[in-house]
This record gives sequence, C-alpha cells and structure tokens, in this order.
Amino acid sequence: MLDAAELAEALLTHQNDVEAALAAYEAALFPRSEAAAAESATNLVDSFSPGAPQAMVDQMALYTSQGK
Repeated sequence: MLDAAELAEALLTHQNDVEAALAAYEAALFPRSEAAAAESATNLVDSFSPGAPQAMVDQMALYTSQGK
C-alpha cells in the first residue's frame, strides 16, 4: 500500500511527466526494497542447500525470537 501511495503522490507531483514521476518513485522504492530482495535471495539459497530443512527451521526460529 505504501508503494501505491508513493506512486500516486509522484504522479500527482509530476502530472505532465510520467517518466519524472517514475524516476522519483523509484528513487525511494529501490533503496527501501533492497534489504527485502537480499533477504529473499538468501532464503532461496537456504531452501536448496544441503541442510535445507534445518536452515529454514533456524530462520523461522530467528524470526520468532525477533518478533517478526
């Protein structure tokens, strides 16, 4: 929902220039999404590693202990 709101705001701010609106939107989106993408890539590797079941159990336990 945050992404949609920020895109709408950028489009309103740059009403006559969609490319400028997208550039402004992406300037905020890409840094924010970088951490989630990196975590996702790590989880993918862990899912197919030789110790896959235990690595995933350990990851879920970490999330639980962090309150995520």
